[in-house]
Amino acid sequence: MTSTLSATTTTSQLLAETLAEEATRDPRVVVLGEDVGGLGGVFGVTRRLQRELGSDRVLDTPISETAFVGLAIGAAQAGLVPVVELMFVDFLGVCFDQIMNQMAKNTYMSGGRQAVPLTLRTAVGCIGAAAQHSQVLSATFAHIPGLKVVFPSSPGDACGLLRAAVRDPNPVVLLEHKWLIKSRVDAIPWTDDLDQRGEVAEIGKLRVLRPGADVAIVGAGWVVQHAWSAADLLATRGIAASVVDLRTLVPLDRDGLVDVAGKSRTLLVVDDDYRDFGVSAEVIATVAERMGPAAPRMARLAPDVPIPASKVLEQALLPDPVSIAEAAEALAAAS
Repeated sequence: MTSTLSATTTTSQLLAETLAEEATRDPRVVVLGEDVGGLGGVFGVTRRLQRELGSDRVLDTPISETAFVGLAIGAAQAGLVPVVELMFVDFLGVCFDQIMNQMAKNTYMSGGRQAVPLTLRTAVGCIGAAAQHSQVLSATFAHIPGLKVVFPSSPGDACGLLRAAVRDPNPVVLLEHKWLIKSRVDAIPWTDDLDQRGEVAEIGKLRVLRPGADVAIVGAGWVVQHAWSAADLLATRGIAASVVDLRTLVPLDRDGLVDVAGKSRTLLVVDDDYRDFGVSAEVIATVAERMGPAAPRMARLAPDVPIPASKVLEQALLPDPVSIAEAAEALAAAS
């Protein structure tokens, strides 16, 4: 049963609670990764879990991402339900072969006979840690056939999508934005779904957090919170902005995107992953292909260089409420 919120509750605490509930519900669930046991995870998402479930179900691994991701894939194929923590998404490069060629492909290559019920959790996004610890890389995962990729923007949906990922018979990548998981719940702009954190979310459906006919701001993860704040700014300037949370990158809710695009004069896609060949391009391509000449005027706001170490440069590069509002206002004015 979900606990009562306090003034200091963080999203990471809610995720830890959710993971404990899912592991209690299903004895096949095992948790493994670097420092997930004694430390409770570098962001606290596995706190107290080893104490509650035991060291045979919550395993601290050596610093070898290739080894423990491979271990988790084998465990999943042997009948367990592993939840793996890849401490920072930037470490994807170390274990990319296991994810791309084994985790994503084994069900396909076995003709559907071999399920891989594995959840790969990883922290994404920039908290001032420079180019090698600040990436998102959502499009890199989404580009690989065989993986589901979910990217929550709010505490309630983070819990719901974690439940869905653990219960899914397919490999699921859960992207946990650092600003989301480290923030106190009462400091996050949009948290209207907190009461739904005990429910299992539906993978593959976007949601519209607020309506607005002048510009639809589309994103996933923490940029959705920025988009909410930007919509407040735009409202003071007489511009009605809708805020659209993709929630799931694979499968992408393409029908939902077309429905959103059909209700707005313009559409702005915001991403803190890299712009070129990314999620923002896929969203725009989907709307353009399906709507043709009826598609609204579209633009995107996303970084296209490595994340700098300088905080000033980092802030200038990444989308925030002010830059989103400015881009949306310019797009609406040009339509």
